[in-house]
Amino acid sequence: MSSSSYLDELYAHQEWADAEHWRALEGYPAGLADKAIWERLHHIHLVQSAFLWVVGGSRGQFVISKAEDYANIADLKTLARKYHAEMMAKIGELDDARLAETIEVPWFKPPLNISVRHALTQAAMHSHYHRGQNATRLRELGGVPPGTDFIEWLRQGKPGPRWD
Repeated sequence: MSSSSYLDELYAHQEWADAEHWRALEGYPAGLADKAIWERLHHIHLVQSAFLWVVGGSRGQFVISKAEDYANIADLKTLARKYHAEMMAKIGELDDARLAETIEVPWFKPPLNISVRHALTQAAMHSHYHRGQNATRLRELGGVPPGTDFIEWLRQGKPGPRWD
């Protein structure tokens, strides 16, 4: 399996898991009203967008938003869906040579130089980590978090995302 086909699966899982996460939160309004969940949702999608920016060639200045910059939950969900569409297109453009190239991740001080493949792996793992935190918080609030592990996605036959 080439790196690009592995990343295709990793990012297909990421979008499915994000969509499952969103649907569970939307089904339990107290979850979306929770400040910790709201801020982590924003953080997940901000970091995803930052990695897309750095892997995509870092054109222009990356704008670091704050959770309160989003007037409502629909705007934040729109950011998430836009990211996933753009990232899947970007993944489709990458070949093994590009995946092996070194890029600079500027938000580390001093900046970190890693391969595109490692940056993309980190972005997917980072999202999974924070979805887990939100799942725990949702359970604490009385909601039911979805199972979003990679193996669950495989068990279900690699379904596509269901955002609504």
